Amino acid sequence: MANILVYNIEGKEVGRMEVPEGIFDVPVNKDVIFQAVTMYRATQRQGNASTKERGSVSGGGKKPWKQKGTGRARAGSIRSPLWTKGGVVFGPHPRDFSFTIPQKIKKGALRESLNAKYQDKDLLCLEDIKKPLGKTKDFFKILVNLGLKGKVLALLDGSDLSIERASRNIPYFTLMRSSDVNAYDILRNKKILVSKSAFANLLDRITPRIKKDH
Repeated sequence: MANILVYNIEGKEVGRMEVPEGIFDVPVNKDVIFQAVTMYRATQRQGNASTKERGSVSGGGKKPWKQKGTGRARAGSIRSPLWTKGGVVFGPHPRDFSFTIPQKIKKGALRESLNAKYQDKDLLCLEDIKKPLGKTKDFFKILVNLGLKGKVLALLDGSDLSIERASRNIPYFTLMRSSDVNAYDILRNKKILVSKSAFANLLDRITPRIKKDH
């Protein structure tokens, strides 16, 4: 059975948390991650690109010249796509790029993204911080003690509420709740810092439910 080390705010090992079988001791399923990340990124697209077709461009109500006798090609409107400042053919229009995937795939992608971070040794577990933190430098010192650099995502459920204020000005640091995080949030950050309470909540989210026979 796999387990994860638990550290205190000084960066010292103080214990371990066991992980149910089949979570962190199996190969990473990249196909499930790909499906979920594609969905999350598509949802973030605004889809605001817009062009005007010939019917939407101003002008062009009058035929530029008569049909025959001028020696020029026939023309019915100055807003033809062939003309400068004319309409656009098959141009983009506002649209919704979002789509949905089954909840099982979302859940599986979250599990596999955590598995990938665990296998890369980028997942750290911290004791719940019960002591209030007054300044940013106090929380930043904790990150230094844990050796965390680069983009860090922290899930610190069960810790003191002052952490949100103390960590607000730290660059490349994101604080979220374990109930809101998804696979894309996990993968877009280099290091993942979780409190014991948050890790327990994550395990509850990603552990497969066993149906009981009635």
